[in-house]
Amino acid sequence: MAVLDEVEYRRNEGGEDLEAIYRLRYKSFRRHGLLLSESADERMVDELDEAPNCYKFGVFMNNHLVSTIRLHHLTKEMPYAPSMTVFSDILQPRLERGESFIDPSRLSIDPDLTTSFRVLPYITLRLAFIGVIHFNTSGCISMIREEHTAFYARSFDSISLCEPRLYPPFTMPIFLYETRTDVSMQLSLERFPFFASTASERRMLFDQPKRGELAPLTILPTAKYLKAAA
Repeated sequence: MAVLDEVEYRRNEGGEDLEAIYRLRYKSFRRHGLLLSESADERMVDELDEAPNCYKFGVFMNNHLVSTIRLHHLTKEMPYAPSMTVFSDILQPRLERGESFIDPSRLSIDPDLTTSFRVLPYITLRLAFIGVIHFNTSGCISMIREEHTAFYARSFDSISLCEPRLYPPFTMPIFLYETRTDVSMQLSLERFPFFASTASERRMLFDQPKRGELAPLTILPTAKYLKAAA
């Protein structure tokens, strides 16, 4: 909770911050040996970054980009997400039945900070949790490496949906895990009180500004205010 006092979230649709996000993705994934080939411009970006249901966030501390995550709000009407390129046979029938999901991807932590700020994955994944609440989705689905499966199972009660599959350009098989909203939401809030958010924070993170209004430049986490009110 104390770290949140130093955190700012920024939703990025363009400009220098977005370029910095693409470069941080590449730096993080390359440092961990997760990409098959190098990129001449040292950026990691694909067509799903331009999908209408895509939300790209940077996490800043002291005005420095420390992590980033990309979220897709996956519905029957907008079935655009990384998971659909690999696991559509698992997810499409559920979308047809009216279910919806948050699909977090491109989670990247500045590799120069990971040993100093071990809380950063939680601070960054908090955005996915907020997205689940804001859009009232059936759950959160995650494509993850085998070495991360225990973390997701332990921290978020995630369960495996099928056998792992290949997902180019990454160098290892990818697992599909799901955290069900109706099963794990309250447990996650009890386990991680800093995941809590106000309706105002959720709107600023995910709603489009009204005509004539400017999008907020930064969004401050609100969990501490809810704790103080309690």
